[in-house]
Amino acid sequence: MINKVRGRFAPSPTGEMHLGNAWTALLAWLYVRSNGGTMVLRIEDLDPDRSRPEYTEALIADMKWLGLDWDEGPDVGGPYPSYCQDQRRPLYEEALGALSARGFIYPCYCTRAELAASAPHAGENSQRYGGNCRTRRDVPLNRHPALRLTVPDGIVEYNDLVRGPVAQDVSEVVGDFVVRRSDGVHAYQLAVVVDDGLMQINNVLRGDDLLDSTPRQILLYHLLGLTPPDFAHVPLLFGQDGHRLSKRQRDLSLAALRQHGVRAEDINGYLAWKAGMLDQRRPMVAAELIRLFTLEKLPTSPIIVKDDDFANCG
Repeated sequence: MINKVRGRFAPSPTGEMHLGNAWTALLAWLYVRSNGGTMVLRIEDLDPDRSRPEYTEALIADMKWLGLDWDEGPDVGGPYPSYCQDQRRPLYEEALGALSARGFIYPCYCTRAELAASAPHAGENSQRYGGNCRTRRDVPLNRHPALRLTVPDGIVEYNDLVRGPVAQDVSEVVGDFVVRRSDGVHAYQLAVVVDDGLMQINNVLRGDDLLDSTPRQILLYHLLGLTPPDFAHVPLLFGQDGHRLSKRQRDLSLAALRQHGVRAEDINGYLAWKAGMLDQRRPMVAAELIRLFTLEKLPTSPIIVKDDDFANCG
């Protein structure tokens, strides 16, 4: 028996929804709808310092404006509440307890300065933790520890629906990684696994900036006794300056584009054209794209958004 597709879009309410968010939201929605599946909207408001309820409201409004709907979510409910991470923290603590009971969790008292000194030539996203605190006996005073996962040796492999075979030795590339920060906030790697696992999500389509962290998540799935979903990592949208689109580029927020007269159909058609679904750019209603959707035509290199791509839409 083939399981019905359960996919999700899980934005963080830390700013206005921009064109890059719309890209992954549309593709995730099209994958689910083209397979007759269940679409889940989950709000990843894990970071209390950056998440805002008004951004959650705006995200929901923007997605509806684009013509995207969902079967489960914070506004419609569903069988796996809550659909906001802020209200799911006890579940993450329960997962930590299960891992700790098996000896996979230890406290880490390392400061950022100490971590930087241990790997002075590593970038922020490539820094491997050397396990300084794995066998540490002294407990620094007045310092709250983060919690790290003891990563077992071995290669984690999976087949990405867009990028093909992926393999990583997490212990060699990343080392023991943080699952709860020193301020008590649970790490994304843990929260996303617990949420997708408990919500029975079996397909995750998202940006390929998360490709390298997926083996960490698959490792957590196995350690927690959960079933990993199928993953599809799609290329990101980049500006002409070579930088990835972000919420700091307000000119490409959906609110700004809408204010300048750009219609939802203009955005959907543009994104579908960039995804290889259309031979030429033209306005499209989201529902019209369901029959055209395919991952096979999707490029794997970054998608370039030109500064004047929407100049004639208003």
